[in-house]
Amino acid sequence: MNFDDIASRGLVLLGCGKMGSAMLAGWLRHGLPASAVWVIDPMPSAWVIAQGVHVNATLPPAPAIVLIAVKPQMMGAALPTMVALGNGSTLFLSVAAGTSMATYEAVLGEKTPVVRAMPNTPAAIGRGITALIGNANATAAQIDQAEALLQAVGQTVRLDTESQMDAVTAVSGSGPAYVFHLIETLAAAGAAQGLSANLAMKLAKATVAGAGILAEEADEDPAQLRRNVTSPNGTTQAALVILMDGGTGFPALLNRAVTAAADRSRELGRG
Repeated sequence: MNFDDIASRGLVLLGCGKMGSAMLAGWLRHGLPASAVWVIDPMPSAWVIAQGVHVNATLPPAPAIVLIAVKPQMMGAALPTMVALGNGSTLFLSVAAGTSMATYEAVLGEKTPVVRAMPNTPAAIGRGITALIGNANATAAQIDQAEALLQAVGQTVRLDTESQMDAVTAVSGSGPAYVFHLIETLAAAGAAQGLSANLAMKLAKATVAGAGILAEEADEDPAQLRRNVTSPNGTTQAALVILMDGGTGFPALLNRAVTAAADRSRELGRG
């Protein structure tokens, strides 16, 4: 990864909580000098301070990138502090849910280059996936630069339209929470069948993690992998009769859940 432009001009993190810290850790691992990073955060963690980055210090005049990683409810107060860097050559890279590119343009200036991205929490271990899209002011080189930064914490995909971001938020952005809840409930079901709570949780975690890696790396699609595990009239089929029920199983349940998350993302975007 080439950090020359960022190293010479600087990178600003507006907000450095869990997601911002995960990204910062990935960049530092890939060779970004700590001296090239400015963090603006009212309560920086001890870990952030220990990295040797500039914390709540005077910003460079025209940083290469400002990464916006504040919570949506803090955006109204935080974003106007960056107005002086808008309408110029600084790219604003947002990983904040529910804030449209039009909002950034309205606050920072209509000529501001913006890339909107939606990562997810497995970024903390370098296994995230991030969807991104740039506005009309973002050059191809800037979008490439943003994507390279995001690839430091996992895979990336580019969207065709910004309207797809609500669905991405509902599937991959919020999706890890669905999987964590699956682990919780699978372990609880195992305990209900007589396993100790610790053993049931260990089995559930390893099963979900292993199945996820297999789904990502196998040549077969998930439907075929499911069929590979399912013997006729066997134990897996008995369970899948319940889970695949069109009215009460995963298809209906997850469709309602993803729809609710996407609807909430749209509400946040409308303010």
